[in-house]
Amino acid sequence: MERIFILSKKYKFKIIEDASHAIGAYYKLENSKKKNNIKIGSCRHSDITVFSFHPVKIITTAEGGMALTNNRKLDESIKLLRTHGITKSRKFMKKKTKDPWYFEQIELGLNYRMNDIQSAIGIEQCKRIDNFVKSRNEKAKLYDKYLNFRKLNKQIQPKNVYSSYHLYVIRLNLNLLKNTKKTIFNYLRKKGIVVNVHYIPIHTHPFFSTLGFKKGDYPNTESYYESAISLPIYPSLKKKDQYRVIKLINKLV
Repeated sequence: MERIFILSKKYKFKIIEDASHAIGAYYKLENSKKKNNIKIGSCRHSDITVFSFHPVKIITTAEGGMALTNNRKLDESIKLLRTHGITKSRKFMKKKTKDPWYFEQIELGLNYRMNDIQSAIGIEQCKRIDNFVKSRNEKAKLYDKYLNFRKLNKQIQPKNVYSSYHLYVIRLNLNLLKNTKKTIFNYLRKKGIVVNVHYIPIHTHPFFSTLGFKKGDYPNTESYYESAISLPIYPSLKKKDQYRVIKLINKLV
């Protein structure tokens, strides 16, 4: 983010930071001796940061999300756009009136309001972010310690980063394995372990083929997809169940 931010100042572009998976995470400046942590969402190196509160994310409000900014004008624009472009603030109204019921639509917007029930759930969830992320990091360390990484590649967390570990992804070293990704995936699913694949490369979906994209355009993305499997990781995952996941994967590889 720091490097992208420097480029934004040089080339005069704005940054919308998609941090949907990263709430509760932080990083440090690369060449700084200071111990200050930069929280994801602080917009230190972006104009807007976006979080997702979908049910599978770090915290949830059942659906919805949040956009954060330190820019007052952007804040006012976002508030307008989420409510049909309607304002009750006399500061923005074209017609000067004291009628208490009066409002104006000054932009074309949509209905992106979060309801009170979702908000209440979100407020309670926010209190638990640090505990949720701490638990995910503990589970990631357990995988790091006991999985057979002679035939697997693991996620690397740089020293200056504290990950939220929304996902824990292993990459199969297919050159060293007898089993295919599909065989491993199906075997684990049959054993009741809900592994998944995140994600299918966008450019291989049918819609994007109509725009001229085709398989082979992004070889690194496709290589990742061929070898990646996401393992269970969530705060209530019990150690005995995680050890079972590790045992079965090590057996397969």
